[in-house]
Amino acid sequence: MALADLQTVARNEDGIATALGILAQRFGERFQTGQAIRTQHSHTTTYIPSQAPDGVAFVRSTEEVQEIVRVCAEHRVPVIPFGTGTSLEGHVNAPGGGISIDLSGMNRILAVHAEDLDCTVEAGVTRQDLNTWLRDTGLFFPIDPGANASLGGMASTRASGTNAVRYGTMRENVLSLTVVTADGRIIKTARRSKKSAAGYDLTRLFVGSEGTLGIITEVAVRLYGVPEQISSAVCAFPDMEGAVNSVILIIQSGIPVARIELLDEVQMGACIAYSRLEGYQAAPTLFFEFHGTEAGVAEQVEMVKAIAADFGGADFKWATRSEDRTALWEARHKAYYAALSLRPGSKGWPTDVCVPISRLAECILETKKDIAASGMLAPLVGHVGDGNFHLVYVIDPDRPEELEQAKALNDRMVMRALAMEGTCTGEHGIGYGKMDFLVAEAGEAVSVMRQIKLALDPDNLMNPGKIIRL
Repeated sequence: MALADLQTVARNEDGIATALGILAQRFGERFQTGQAIRTQHSHTTTYIPSQAPDGVAFVRSTEEVQEIVRVCAEHRVPVIPFGTGTSLEGHVNAPGGGISIDLSGMNRILAVHAEDLDCTVEAGVTRQDLNTWLRDTGLFFPIDPGANASLGGMASTRASGTNAVRYGTMRENVLSLTVVTADGRIIKTARRSKKSAAGYDLTRLFVGSEGTLGIITEVAVRLYGVPEQISSAVCAFPDMEGAVNSVILIIQSGIPVARIELLDEVQMGACIAYSRLEGYQAAPTLFFEFHGTEAGVAEQVEMVKAIAADFGGADFKWATRSEDRTALWEARHKAYYAALSLRPGSKGWPTDVCVPISRLAECILETKKDIAASGMLAPLVGHVGDGNFHLVYVIDPDRPEELEQAKALNDRMVMRALAMEGTCTGEHGIGYGKMDFLVAEAGEAVSVMRQIKLALDPDNLMNPGKIIRL
């Protein structure tokens, strides 16, 4: 993908110049316009070219976000929220320039209601920081997209991850939000009660909106008790079909496994080398984690072992100590960088789809056939317990033919998933890269999304150029 392929948004040069002057005077050293900082606040993680903002504001409160949004609204200047910058579909790029609002300094844990199993945090709090703070309470926040993302960013992209099999996604675990709207109002989308029938569900509207409807500044989320027993295991299979069919039967049997991750032989080999895992083989492999009581975990383990054995699963390798589990899952979380290490100097084109669990084996195996026929390097990893899997096309960004080949393979995989009544993205979001696929998936519903966008953000200032074309 070249800059010419990206969504374009008209620049308002006069408005940008005016806003830069106002914000520089108001925020002083917390407003930066240097090239290095602006580039850091654009998309640099993957193959998508960088489109830097004109300035970066480091905010400390919802009221400061409100102040910036009002200035930008008055002068018709785009606003792009920035958490930790781990998104994969160009969400933090600034196609029309504008102001990046860095929320990482909003990192306070505002309230923990242990008796109600919920807490409220500012948008810049990361999942690791929250769980470190909760360590002595006997509670934890389970949503784990891999990267140490901010909770505001996770809510904005409707993130999921390795624990979704048992605990769900951000969609199920966000109770309410504080949002600054495009016209500078501060709204709270809900109260703390676990359910409500009062009016439109604004929480679900903003969860997954990718900053296009407003800027999330506070997030209230569900918490869970730390399980009495946690055990992790790795099981290798002779082929992908056996590994995936094991997953399907485990899910259909109702076994409450916390995590099931699939790594193909290419990705497993990369992780072994990159994370220096000893005693593992470069074969299709499932990573499991079991949560519950000692007896409950033991029962889950025996049932899973029996199913895996029926499909050729080799001996389980166990990690019951906390440090061993951490090392194992850390290797899984570094899968993207492990994939890039297979080809030094390369860029990654990460993508994902999600299909009904009954179609998962077919979708993965057909995708693997396409990769093999193309000769491309494209490791596969998946949160397969909920039908979601990812590819990373490892490409030379200076070879346009590789970009075109990756695009063709990606198009084929996504359309296959849609034909199976799946989705074009299980958790990466739409951003730039999947706007056309959203139209193919949602059809006329996209026109309703467009109406919502124009109603809440008529001047197209909230993270413009993402999700839908106006």
